[in-house]
Formats: sequence, structure tokens, C-alpha cells
Amino acid sequence: MTIQVSPSPIANSDAMSLRSAVLDRDEYLTGLLNQLTAQKAEGWLQELRQHAVKWVRHSTIPTTREEEWRFTDLSALRKVQFQAATQFIPSEISSLTLPEAANSRLVFVNGVYTPDLSAITDLPAGVIVSNLTALPQAEQEHISQYLAQAEGAEEVFTALNTAGLTDVAVVVVRKNVVIETPIHLLFIAVGGDKPTISQPRCLVVAESGSQVTFIEEYTNHKDTEGKVYLTNAVTEIWLAENAQVSHTRVEREGAEAFHIGKTAIAQARDSRYTCNAITFGGKLSRHNLEVLQTGEQTETTLNGLTIIYGNQLADTHSAIALNHPYGKSEQLHKCIVGDRAHAVFNGKVFVPKPAQLTNAAQLNRNLLLSSKARVDTKPQLEITADNVKCAHGATVSQLEDDEIFYLQSRGIDENAARNLLINAFAAEIINQIPVASLRETLLTTVNSLKSSHD
Repeated sequence: MTIQVSPSPIANSDAMSLRSAVLDRDEYLTGLLNQLTAQKAEGWLQELRQHAVKWVRHSTIPTTREEEWRFTDLSALRKVQFQAATQFIPSEISSLTLPEAANSRLVFVNGVYTPDLSAITDLPAGVIVSNLTALPQAEQEHISQYLAQAEGAEEVFTALNTAGLTDVAVVVVRKNVVIETPIHLLFIAVGGDKPTISQPRCLVVAESGSQVTFIEEYTNHKDTEGKVYLTNAVTEIWLAENAQVSHTRVEREGAEAFHIGKTAIAQARDSRYTCNAITFGGKLSRHNLEVLQTGEQTETTLNGLTIIYGNQLADTHSAIALNHPYGKSEQLHKCIVGDRAHAVFNGKVFVPKPAQLTNAAQLNRNLLLSSKARVDTKPQLEITADNVKCAHGATVSQLEDDEIFYLQSRGIDENAARNLLINAFAAEIINQIPVASLRETLLTTVNSLKSSHD
């Protein structure tokens, strides 16, 4: 005779609680996950999402006890209960578009592709600029070998983005194709009566011998100023042998917004990648910029500019892994910090033993406009190769009285002299942007920011 003993309801409850505690380590993060996974996908995309869900359920929101987040406190974020953003179509966005990219623009509003505001015409053969769901099935499956395959895919906010993935801004440039027209990927946030979260995603694939310039821009609709929302963005960029990518990333979210962004780049042999990262907006913003060298003789140029005022916090974390010989990287990141704002820069360059004859330089320059402004900077080199040329450094300064006096002696009043010096400090980065209309817009934004905080 076999006697069956029913499990105790209490024991069952305890076991379920234990499994829940193991899987859902962070109640707040689980709440975000539930909001973002309500919409299902199919096939390989659903499998990709399910894998990311598992990572998220084993993760927690970072705290200042973790070294990588020591200066960026997310407790204000945790106090906000976000809900998934809904689709919204603005009546017009002419002030946000670029004339150079009039026929090569993808627009996403609250993370949702908006064809009525996009414009994709007259692109040369061998160039794909589209959202993922509009691509043929064969092309989607080709894309699957790149999407969410970059290093660092398990990082909590990156995995959260993948877990809720429904669509992607996709740029593919085929072998030996050179596209002269810049491509504009525009992500517009429209806040609602309640705090919302959206998760834009970009994938750029430059095949061997190709060249492309693209602008990735995050902004808010004019009626959204003052609204609380979270943008959790991820961009993956793959450069094949001898490919060349010029990438400009602009973040100018609303004053009460949270922005967390990840840019992951993989560079094959002889490829050249340039990033111009501009940060103006957001109550709290964080950009993780990670470059992985997968072949010899790559060139990497990272230019960054952060301008913040009030109580803003802007954090830039970069990591360049030069794993092969003859690599070259140059990084210049500048911060202009006013009022009680707080800027963070942490840049790492890894040069292991196989990466002989590497040439790497890294510099962080900071300009404080107020006695209460703050910057935490930590440039780092980790080198085990013995035949390299590497340098790094950081400076923190204020506007020099001698320079202001010199300009005043030439008939320029004090306020104009200060503005001229600030403009010159910012222009070194902005002038590297290859799109003229965007350069002009950003210089105007610099002036308007100064004027509103004088």
C-alpha cells in the first residue's frame, strides 16, 4: 500500500516565498519588469526577452555601495512608480529635425516607431534604415545574430531593456557601401499625468569597408516639460573590418526626467569609430559607453560634453578594452557644471599583454561655475602590456580672473567675457560634430542654458 501525504499548505507557502525571494531579489525592479513585459513577442525575439527576464529577476537596482555607482544615487528613482508609456503622435516636430537628414530619419515616440513622423527615401542600395518589425523575416533573423549579443548584456538596465523589447531602430550598411547622408534616429518622450517609462533600442551594423554617419538624439516634446519620466536606452554598434562609423549622441531630456543609457561598440580589425556624446538634460542621467576591440589596428575617438545646472546629476562611465596590437584610442570628456549640479566621470582603458604597441590617451577637463558645483572624476589605465604609449589625466578649474580681465580690457563686459570663455570651452567638442545644423542648434542651447542660469 502506498500512502500519499499531501504537502502542508504552510510548507508550500514557505517554498513559494523562498523561490520568489531567490528569483525576484528586488521588488521595485520586479514591478518595472511586470510593466514592461505585458506585451508579448514571438519566435526568437520572445526567447531573447525571456532570457533577459531571468537576469533581471536575479538582479537589483544598483546602490551607492557599489563602486561603479558610488557617486550616482538612484534612491530618487526608486521613489517613483513608473508605468509603461503609451503611444502618442505629436502634431509636428519640425523644430527637432535636421535638414541634412530630411530623407533619412526614424522617429520613435515613447519608444514606439512613428512612421508618420519618419522619412526614409532616396537611400542608396545596400543601406537599411528601418524599425525591426517592418523588416522581412529573413532580415530579422539576420539581425538576431547582433541584437543583445554585445558584451555587458547582463547589466541590470540593459537586461531590463531587452526584457521589454518590442521594436528596434535598425541601421545596416552593406559591404563597401558609403552613405554620405547622415541618418537621424530621433527618440521623443511624451510624459503623462503619471510617471512613465520607455525603452528605446538601436542597432547599427556597419559591414566591412562601409562608412556611415548617424545621430542618436533623446529629447522631450514641448508639452512634456516638467513631467516625470524614465528613458532606459540601449544602443549596440558593430563595426566589421575596415568599417567607419561617426556617431553623435545627444541627450537633452526634460528637467524632471531620468535617463539611463548604454552604448556598446564592437570594433573589428582596421575599423574606425568616433563618438560625440553631448549631455544637457535630465534631473539624473547616466551614460555607460563601452568599446570592445575584437581585432588589430582599430581607431577609437571619444569626445564628450556635459553641461548641467541647478540640481542636475550627470554621470558618464566609459570603458575601452584594447585587446589586440596596434590599437589607438583618444578620449576627451569635458564638463561644465553650474549652481549645485554634480558631474561624474569614470573612464577606464584596459591594455592587456597581447595589446602591444597600443597608443591610448584619456583626458577629463572640468569647468566649475559655482562654489557649490561638484565633480567626481576618475580616469583609469589598467596596463599589463610593456610596449605601449598611454596617458591619462583630469583637470578641475574655474574661469580665470586673468582671462576675464584681459577680455574686459578689450572692451567686453564681464558677463559677455564669461560667456565667451564658456562657449570656447564647449565649442572644442561641439565643433567635432559633422552635421552643421546640429552644431548650430547645440551652440544655441549652450547660450540659452547660460542665460537661464545667469
